[in-house]
Amino acid sequence: MVTIKADEISNIIRERIEQYNREVTIVNTGTVLQVGDGIARIYGLDEVMAGELVEFEEGTIGIALNLESNNVGVVLMGDGLMIQEGSSVKATGKIAQIPVSEAYLGRVINALANPIDGRGKISASESRLIESPAPGIISRRSVYEPLQTGLIAIDSMIPIGRGQRELIIGDRQTGKTAVATDTILNQQGQNVICVYVAIGQKASSVAQVVTSLQERGAMDYTIVVAETADSPATLQYLAPYTGAALAEYFMYREQHTLIIYDDLSKQAQAYRQMSLLLRRPPGREAYPGDVFYLHSRLLERAAKNLLSPAI
Repeated sequence: MVTIKADEISNIIRERIEQYNREVTIVNTGTVLQVGDGIARIYGLDEVMAGELVEFEEGTIGIALNLESNNVGVVLMGDGLMIQEGSSVKATGKIAQIPVSEAYLGRVINALANPIDGRGKISASESRLIESPAPGIISRRSVYEPLQTGLIAIDSMIPIGRGQRELIIGDRQTGKTAVATDTILNQQGQNVICVYVAIGQKASSVAQVVTSLQERGAMDYTIVVAETADSPATLQYLAPYTGAALAEYFMYREQHTLIIYDDLSKQAQAYRQMSLLLRRPPGREAYPGDVFYLHSRLLERAAKNLLSPAI
């Protein structure tokens, strides 16, 4: 016959009481009022920050862009087909960030830093904000080191320096992408990390560029960030910032970096689409008023720093 010992039972109960955690987690939540075309209107989320990530009930992630008096406009980082009106949304308290690591070299990724080249996952122990402030005036130095493009006409007449921003402008099929890829190929052996950001291009065009870089051994020091024409506008909008975050990671690790955005017109069009769906007031050619700030805050992140190499 089994004997019940009251002391043992009371000791177990005391241990369980001591281990009981009464910590209460407060979550900022809201309700979906309307969803469609990659945009969701949320009622609630009173304490959400501009640019904060929010998570929907079925797992989709969005970014809070419009903070209005009675609702929050959220752009979806996905198709959002499973989101239903009346479902719950919670704020994560985080701003959009991506994992960063040297393991990204030689890989093709999307705007969320997920690999899309079919070569498996990428291990990364660090993360970096997609949007970070540009270096200030005091921390910059003048551009004095040249960046050789390999094109004699450019290097002799209009040389490009490390830390400089340069616009490649021209009509369709005039060789703008060819100039960019030739510059990447010329960095072989120069200890320069290259980041190529393809925005709104055909998947076949991106594959052609990647194949060209692989055949010439340039993918060993190159990262390709690609959001093709069939990607949601939100991801096309984020792709350049993802590329800049990866380039900054290497810059602050004392490595020179070359980043190419191909092309920023497609990002502006994606931002226009998002802004019109969010019912922001349109300006010239229906672009929103802050379209210039969209690009200036991106391009100003390229700099020649006092204590580290340049983008």
